[in-house]
Amino acid sequence: MISEDDLKALLGPPLYLDRSTDEEQRSGIANGLAWTEAGGVVLDVEVAVVPGSGQVQLTGTLGDVMKESAFAAVTYARSRATRLGLDPQFHKNVDIHIHIPEGATPKDGPSAGITIATALISALTDTPTRADVAMTGEITLQGRVLAVGGIKEKAVAALREGLSKVLLPAANAPELELMPKEVIQGLEFVPVRTMAEVLTEALPSIPENRQSFAEGGTSVGTHLSQ
Repeated sequence: MISEDDLKALLGPPLYLDRSTDEEQRSGIANGLAWTEAGGVVLDVEVAVVPGSGQVQLTGTLGDVMKESAFAAVTYARSRATRLGLDPQFHKNVDIHIHIPEGATPKDGPSAGITIATALISALTDTPTRADVAMTGEITLQGRVLAVGGIKEKAVAALREGLSKVLLPAANAPELELMPKEVIQGLEFVPVRTMAEVLTEALPSIPENRQSFAEGGTSVGTHLSQ
């Protein structure tokens, strides 16, 4: 008879290691969600802001669509500089480096848009992000959050990695009805329509002037959990 103690010898070490959700210093880092042929994965996005002349560097073997999402995120942050308490000309005096680790793995698609924007604004305002929150969604220049694919697989990855909350486009909310019961019970889902809603959920503190940040006074998306 096989017991729990026999599993490690039979199956080997675990394929996935638990992520730390109690990190104290997470400025410039956000948890994204991606779809692969093998299923969903949690994908870190890192942003460093250093003195410079306005250059934007993208690394991590990113495809053209993901690069476009990164530039859209930068433009969005620039357009909201005053509301974030930043110098409107900040971009002229810094270089921005956006990196998605595991550089040997090609990455593409628009779904990392809101994750890149969150990590960027976190870095610019020196505001840490919540370690237990993951997100997926395409970003527009105006900060709208558009639908993406692979929601089920991404949610399963978030649960597997021990995260507690998933931000997803409001347009994808109907897909939650198709989620496995254990995923619905194990995660809190927050449909979002704008980056203002994303930042309210992803950042534990409010950057300067964030009270006027919400586009058109929108409220935070409805929480879905069971």
